[in-house]
Amino acid sequence: MTTVHHRYATVRGQRIFYREAGPQDAPHVVLLHGFPTSSFMFRDLIPRLAERYHVIAPDHLGFGFSDAPAAEDFSYTFDALAELTGDLLDQLGVSRYAIYVQDYGAPIGWRLAVNRPGTVTAVITQNGNGYDDGFVEPFWQSVWDYQREQTPDTEAGVREALTLEGIKWQYVTGVADETVVSPDTWEHDHALVSRPGNDEIQLALFRDYANNAPKYPALHAYFREHRPPLLAVWGKNDPIFGPDGARAFARDLPDAEVHLLDAGHFLLESDLDDAAHLILDFLDRTVAKQD
Repeated sequence: MTTVHHRYATVRGQRIFYREAGPQDAPHVVLLHGFPTSSFMFRDLIPRLAERYHVIAPDHLGFGFSDAPAAEDFSYTFDALAELTGDLLDQLGVSRYAIYVQDYGAPIGWRLAVNRPGTVTAVITQNGNGYDDGFVEPFWQSVWDYQREQTPDTEAGVREALTLEGIKWQYVTGVADETVVSPDTWEHDHALVSRPGNDEIQLALFRDYANNAPKYPALHAYFREHRPPLLAVWGKNDPIFGPDGARAFARDLPDAEVHLLDAGHFLLESDLDDAAHLILDFLDRTVAKQD
């Protein structure tokens, strides 16, 4: 039975929570979660990976059990979250690692890869975009409207994503049998994003998401130059990041492995077995051979 440790580290004065499991001398795999969840989304995947990999899954600042300083006391940007993640890994002595990115974890992971060439041994992207392709307009239109102009109406539109029903929608939409998705997921996430002041943190990140797309060309150049092995394992029914987002990686990485599962945005909740099989097979053929 794999033991999962629940730890804290102080990074740049902020207390960062992370889950850790697996042999310290094994190849490292860093799991980067999305919105509105935390490393909790990896709770069932971690023990499977940790049988032969050293796994680290942090909660981004403002999420999960990490500190959540008020938005007026900390500048919440994806640049800042990536810097904290990189500094955490430095503190843990992790200098080369595979990344698993999902949703918000993608722009954080892309910054680590681009800013630290040679550190990322492989990429697993699970509904984490790196191209303009695949943004599903009915969801993103309210975000784009809010990024362009912050008014009571546009703010109300994005605040829907912070409601219990809005979070549940992310978990069950596109899932063939939604009864396999535990209500623990959306109840857990909603409780944490509902802490006093956390709404302003999330609004800041909604606004800053506009700064991710302009960085895509640098990401694509990184792909072409460094050729990291890449697996896209994607819920094809995701109402946020559609399957075109998965297919786009082959544009700059012709050897990218793309698998579209009959699942939604959080496919680990409904299709863990299939996803874990693909991920372990990919890591065994790529990362394990590099060490």
